[in-house]
Amino acid sequence: GVYAAKQTIDLKGAYLSPGFIDGHVHIESSMVKIPEFAKVVLPHGTTSAVIDPHEIANVLGLDGIKYMLASSVNSVLGVYVMLPSCVPATKLETAGAELSAHDLELLLNDERVLGIGEMMNYPGIIYQDEEVLMKVAIAKNKVIDGHAPMLKGKQLFAYVSAGIRSDHECTSVEEAREKLRAGMYIMIREGTAAKNLKGLLPLVNSENSRKFVFVTDDRHLEDIFRQGHIDYLVRTAIQLGVDPIRAIQMATINTAEYFGIKNLGAVSPGYQADLVVFDDLKKLKISKVFKDGKLVASNGVIEPRVIKEYDGKARGTLNVRWIEHEDFALK
Repeated sequence: GVYAAKQTIDLKGAYLSPGFIDGHVHIESSMVKIPEFAKVVLPHGTTSAVIDPHEIANVLGLDGIKYMLASSVNSVLGVYVMLPSCVPATKLETAGAELSAHDLELLLNDERVLGIGEMMNYPGIIYQDEEVLMKVAIAKNKVIDGHAPMLKGKQLFAYVSAGIRSDHECTSVEEAREKLRAGMYIMIREGTAAKNLKGLLPLVNSENSRKFVFVTDDRHLEDIFRQGHIDYLVRTAIQLGVDPIRAIQMATINTAEYFGIKNLGAVSPGYQADLVVFDDLKKLKISKVFKDGKLVASNGVIEPRVIKEYDGKARGTLNVRWIEHEDFALK
């Protein structure tokens, strides 16, 4: 229809896509604060990220998760949190914190907390460790992410039966196919360390593509500058033969639907105006990025004064035992 607007932007025939969503990332791995991370990924069309802050939680516990929530409020980048399920990752680890189901439950009511993050302790699920199962139980109607490399057969089915609905650790078509048939969403990961995009794309077809989600699970800032972020995954998938619309779905509406974010992932009335503009459907060179209807980046550059810095501090991150005189004694 025809609408009156305060401002009209003529895209001159360019393509308009929903903003891209990174479905699984640990922003603290980038070694920069969230507002600084936003400056880098927004020009690449990533307007939202689902983070699992288990690395900062390993150091600071609940305070680390609260820091990530607080520091993302004015970052422009939409940040949603999956609560770390395995802090520490194993009992062999010396971590700065230990988070129980009771600890995590305190944050579950936050509107930006979508559920429980990657359940790395799959033996704990399979062999019914009470504390591990409690972490799954508190999720109730929220999402539970998986992390189960090479799990198959009845053990996989036990894992899925606990309510876990995704996996980002698949490395082969065979593994991903079994998990897909078990009802899981397959997160196709292309980060700096783990690269599974080329290996898993042959499984994607017109029948099953809506069950795939693009994630980085951490790309170093240098790689983002050099190659791109989620846009790099979309562009590469298109170059490898995936239909452009299907590739864009895997970076937008699929992710939003999996996590239950009802106002993201589409260019449609009632959806947030997170928008990416580009001229060529295959080359996907981004010219403009809008977040919440406001222009935030043009031609690869963040707009001035868009990002507000965050001055809050995370304290007590380094705890070193005091050196005593006796420590220098030769025994």
